[in-house]
Amino acid sequence: MEYLEFELPIKELEDQLDKCKIIGEESEVDVTETCSQIEKKLAETKKDLYKNLTPWQRVQLSRHPNRPYTLDYIKAICGDSFLELHGDRNIKDDKAMVGGLGKIGDQSFMFIGQQKGYNTKTRQYRNFGMANPEGYRKALRLMKSAEKFGIPVVTFIDTPGAYPGLEAEERGQGEAIARNILEMTRLQVPIISVIIGEGASGGALGIGVGDKVLMLENTWYSVISPENCSSILWRSWEYKEQAAEALKLTASDAKKIKVVDEIIKEPVGGAHRDREKTFVTVSNKIVKTYEALKTLSTKDLVAQRMEKYSQMGVFKD
Repeated sequence: MEYLEFELPIKELEDQLDKCKIIGEESEVDVTETCSQIEKKLAETKKDLYKNLTPWQRVQLSRHPNRPYTLDYIKAICGDSFLELHGDRNIKDDKAMVGGLGKIGDQSFMFIGQQKGYNTKTRQYRNFGMANPEGYRKALRLMKSAEKFGIPVVTFIDTPGAYPGLEAEERGQGEAIARNILEMTRLQVPIISVIIGEGASGGALGIGVGDKVLMLENTWYSVISPENCSSILWRSWEYKEQAAEALKLTASDAKKIKVVDEIIKEPVGGAHRDREKTFVTVSNKIVKTYEALKTLSTKDLVAQRMEKYSQMGVFKD
């Protein structure tokens, strides 16, 4: 398990606990009481540390290398029922955007999401989760297929942003994202969006227009990353912590301003600390949310979605 800088006190206590247990196993010394004291202190340290996380620390947790990604959720939730679909029928298959059909119980869903890599090789293969225009066009193709067959859509958002390269702009990155936003507002099937990691800029919005938007506790959702905000305002990345505070990008902030509908609680320490529990929690939330949406008529579903987004933001005449 990898530890972030602010988690080092937990690492020290866990190392002490491991050494204490080894001493007990390799000798006749009774270390039960000592281990109990360390476990108690460890539990208290975890509780205090994760209860008072700063926005920047939550950003760090959302990027933890052991955190589950889109395909981890899909495979855990759907098992062998998942069938991945490829290509935008125009340019190519974007590996940063994945999607396909899967089942939760007896209900079929169209799953779509950004996929990051686990090491240097796979990160390059997945373009660090930054989709090109063909990725968003693939996502739209899958959504329209789901609409045709009356299948609800579930999107998993985890991207540092859409790919900003010259070739992406040449192929119409802005138009592809704008088209997705337009089409998602009027898609005639339920859309459930789940922010599982980073939710940055138009890269997130390109698959983020949902009837219900759910956000895991240690994720972030904003128009720009703290580093990029810092580099624009202060011309340096040194002020990323202040930028994270000012951007109001945490789940609680997003819920307060009604950008998201519900916060999904994570295990203590983050989703990577207990992946199986996180998968079950997310799966149950998707099912529960769909049960509430499926009773709506198509007309009411689209009308409520349009109303929801038209009411966002604060303005004065």
